[in-house]
Amino acid sequence: MQRVSEKRWFVCLLAIVGIIGASLFVVSLIQTPNNSFLCSLTNYSQNDNNPTSFQQLNTILHYATSSITPQQSFSEITVTLDVLKSLNRPCNFLIFGLGIDSLMWNSFNPRGTTLFLEEDPSWFQKVMKNAPQLNAHAVKYRTQLREADALLSSYRSEPFCSPARAAPLRSNERCKLALNNLPDEVYEKEWDLIMIDAPKGYFAEAPGRMAAIFSAAVMGRNRKGSGVTHVFLHDVDRKVEKVYAEEFLCRKNLVKGVGRLWHFEIPSKVNSTRHGDDDDRFC
Repeated sequence: MQRVSEKRWFVCLLAIVGIIGASLFVVSLIQTPNNSFLCSLTNYSQNDNNPTSFQQLNTILHYATSSITPQQSFSEITVTLDVLKSLNRPCNFLIFGLGIDSLMWNSFNPRGTTLFLEEDPSWFQKVMKNAPQLNAHAVKYRTQLREADALLSSYRSEPFCSPARAAPLRSNERCKLALNNLPDEVYEKEWDLIMIDAPKGYFAEAPGRMAAIFSAAVMGRNRKGSGVTHVFLHDVDRKVEKVYAEEFLCRKNLVKGVGRLWHFEIPSKVNSTRHGDDDDRFC
């Protein structure tokens, strides 16, 4: 019954996005300037050839003809959508995981940069075959879920896992929790939003989300631009996700929890009000 209810709410959400997308398409045909929508539909001009409305309409078509619902519930999805709307500018959105909801996230941020990272090569090929317009990379992780407890208890003894020395992530080979082998684009951009809904974390040999959570915390702390880094962590009903979130993303930064999703706002160390031991611990 809950699945049917979530499907109904999700269809309603997509219908709303579809109506707005269709409206934007009509507006683009009659060449009306300066329209805006969500995070990044700003400063339209008569000569603008951006295929935003087509992207959104294709997304509506995809979900309207699919019987599969996204991994997150309507209320969980709305948490991230509300942040995108509130920012009201082109966003950099990094998403750990590639799935049936990827077209949705991409359409929510049509003029920004949305980048997906996926660890399963066969799943990556399957999704990209059906949605080649997505900006996505297949990546590898250095961890396994079975190591979660050991990594958590030992990371403080590795200097390069400390907040002060964990960055830059790209050259950090010493700290196993640091994601140092990702595509260059990950390191070259500052991410306004980071969604952690992967990699797999439900069997011992799976990569687990330990490194993704740690690295998101490091990225947020080292942000140079204004504002906070919004981090969304899904599946917090599981032990590893919850414990690692409290260790690195910090309870004090938790601004909202809905269902199995926690939303954190990570301030950069430049704007931190703490002094002294700020470089020695994350929380």
